[in-house]
Amino acid sequence: MQTNKKLRQSVTLPEGVAQRVSRLAKTQRTSTSRVLVELIETGLEAKEAEKQRFFALADRLATASGQEKEKIKRELAKLMFGE
Repeated sequence: MQTNKKLRQSVTLPEGVAQRVSRLAKTQRTSTSRVLVELIETGLEAKEAEKQRFFALADRLATASGQEKEKIKRELAKLMFGE
């Protein structure tokens, strides 16, 4: 059974980031806390998608040959080292 228990956390943000979050909250007519939760959830989903993409490429690399193998290696390098 999963609950939606909320935990209070304290986070220190750089001033510029805090200002951007505040402006976004005003634009969306919501609280800064809600904006932060949405941004964190989006970031976590993006990280998970990146992880899944990495494993999919690694699986493809195992069966690839020749030119395709080199292309996949370059894509994996971009994911790992951010070129």
